[in-house]
Amino acid sequence: MGITLAYLGAIVVLPLAALAIRPWELGLSGVWQELTAPRVAAALKLSFGLSAIAALVNAPLGLLLAWTLTRYEFPGRRILDALVDLPFALPTAVAGIALTAIYAPNGPLGAVFAKFGLKTAYSPLGIFIALIFIGLPFVVRAIQPVLQDVDAEVEEAATTLGANALQRAVFVVLPAIAPSLISGVSLAFARAVGEYGSVVFIAGNMPMKTEIAPLLIVIKLEQYDYAGAAAVGLAMVAISFGALVVINAVQIHLAGRGRR
Repeated sequence: MGITLAYLGAIVVLPLAALAIRPWELGLSGVWQELTAPRVAAALKLSFGLSAIAALVNAPLGLLLAWTLTRYEFPGRRILDALVDLPFALPTAVAGIALTAIYAPNGPLGAVFAKFGLKTAYSPLGIFIALIFIGLPFVVRAIQPVLQDVDAEVEEAATTLGANALQRAVFVVLPAIAPSLISGVSLAFARAVGEYGSVVFIAGNMPMKTEIAPLLIVIKLEQYDYAGAAAVGLAMVAISFGALVVINAVQIHLAGRGRR
């Protein structure tokens, strides 16, 4: 226990403590002024707003992909299963460059969107696409083992009682995988909030428009504004922690209902 506590203290507690202490060099009014500055507020709103939307979109996408990989056998299934882990293994900068090349106005997919008047790269839509890309594996891998453990006899019993496919999915399978689904969504959200490498290339990084909070922290560090960077980082930690507390409370509630 002593080794574990010492390790956690050095790796987790001390950095968080330093992050919590450093912004107050500015004073309470200085921290408030820093966080309410239009550029900082816009970056925080963009990062958390798009991260939340991307995580929610990844929920049905990840469930559909996990269901397909678990319940069906088809040519190329193993390849598709391996590709799910690609965002884990791919360096984030490489992912950002690849996404930018694909969704740029002269890219293969960006040109198609441009014909419909949609700008993908260098816009919030491009950031949204990158966040979906890096968050989807968390949802799939959280749901997939639970789906594999769902007893097929339970679904067969529901069928004998007259349940159709939609009713089996909603009333039998979904309650069993709901805690894992929420866990996967929360992990995707947490990863998206702090994502830098795969987003910074496709974002365009225009202040007040496509500038994400992690990039703003880097900019402040390059300007030697360490207290200001720490203030933005502390705000991100506080908002993320509050969101995860709510998500965990919902997950525990659903798990308790499932046991009853």
